[in-house]
Amino acid sequence: MDYLPVFQKVTGRLCLVVGGGDVGKRKAGVLLEAGAKVRVVAPEIDPELAGMPGVEPVVARFEEKHLDGATLIIAATNDRNVNKCVSELAQARNIPVNVVDDPELCSIIMPAIMDRSPLMVAFSSGGASPVLTRMMRGKLESVIPQNYKRLAEFAERFRELVKQRVTNPPKRRLFWEDVLEGVIAEKVLSGDEGSAEAMLLEMLDKEDNVLHGEVYLVGAGPGDPDLLTFRALRLMQKADVVVYDNLVSKPIVEMTRRDAERIFVGKKRADHTMRQEEINQLLVRFAKKGKRVLRLKGGDPFIFGRGGEEIETLAAEGIPFQVVPGITAASGVASYAGIPLTHRDHAQACVFVTGHLKDGTMNLDWELLARPRQTVVVYMGLHGLDTLCAELIKHGLPDSTPIAIVQQGTTQNQRVFTGTLATLPGIAAREKPQAPTLIIVGGVVTLRDKLAWFHPQGTA
Repeated sequence: MDYLPVFQKVTGRLCLVVGGGDVGKRKAGVLLEAGAKVRVVAPEIDPELAGMPGVEPVVARFEEKHLDGATLIIAATNDRNVNKCVSELAQARNIPVNVVDDPELCSIIMPAIMDRSPLMVAFSSGGASPVLTRMMRGKLESVIPQNYKRLAEFAERFRELVKQRVTNPPKRRLFWEDVLEGVIAEKVLSGDEGSAEAMLLEMLDKEDNVLHGEVYLVGAGPGDPDLLTFRALRLMQKADVVVYDNLVSKPIVEMTRRDAERIFVGKKRADHTMRQEEINQLLVRFAKKGKRVLRLKGGDPFIFGRGGEEIETLAAEGIPFQVVPGITAASGVASYAGIPLTHRDHAQACVFVTGHLKDGTMNLDWELLARPRQTVVVYMGLHGLDTLCAELIKHGLPDSTPIAIVQQGTTQNQRVFTGTLATLPGIAAREKPQAPTLIIVGGVVTLRDKLAWFHPQGTA
């Protein structure tokens, strides 16, 4: 370890920035955010920098007297001789000094900062690679949301009370782990601090300090793991039990916690591993055991995903739950197929329907679907493709209307078959597309030849 990482309190204290350009402005801004008073010394000072509240501009060449009273010094000029002079004089007075992009002259390194105050994370490569440091910060930014600030403040608010009520240090550590990794933390992060506070106080009143579990109903998107939301990823890493279905791709399942119990409840046409009612009760049973249960569903839970049925059961049983939207297949698959769902030259409306109803029929509102200048997206419609095309023609759409089937969209197995209402059933019979598929009907399909951008490995 080349440097000792420390956090220095500069609130209300004087810090010196030597250099009045863009770099000096950026460094002064960081110091001001930390509550410092900032003296800026340079022959020329950017007017915006000079006008910042809390900045004392000194238009002059640097002299030793400018160090007087300073707690911390940053040299940010483009003249190495000046920077070296600042560094030597500061270190002679034992004042911490940072020289921008010159580790040899530094007694301290200014890290890249991720601010979730009071939670602070600093990244440093010891000056070896500031770009790599910023990249690492960016990676962590994606998994630690901004509202962790709220969680840190919540923990700070109850720290003393918990210390008084849970006097055994090891037990207190376990208590806080349960709070910060469980239902209470999720309530805080979702903005429901009232419920979180009530739950924490309930835990403190219990002899064993145990709380009930929670269910996370998470949309896994159409297949490409890169389309998951940050919140979905966070919950996937926290869950004790993962309940997933046939539409969730294997790479996404592999992103859940390694030690979590994984339960497949996939449903295909006429092949249900587990009935929906059994799935509902499974979620309830694990939650009542205190588990954090991830219900991972392809696409979006509330768009033909039966998520509403599942949370009705959870609500009736008093099980805490939260819903995380996902990119629905219509949006994600159409985008990867190069087919915009709306376009002012082709469609001013878009309709989503399911081609497989509860009773197994395909009894749809054909008059609504056969209207001109709209896009129709059909989920689970492959089995009824012949009926779909015939009924749309019967109810007024020309048999030349463009239509596409997208197989396993957004994944490396994506294939797109295009044709017309008259020709696509024959194309499908010949090519035998594999589920899951999405069907898109309308003039927008003709744009695919120009707009297709996603080319799975092994395709042109």
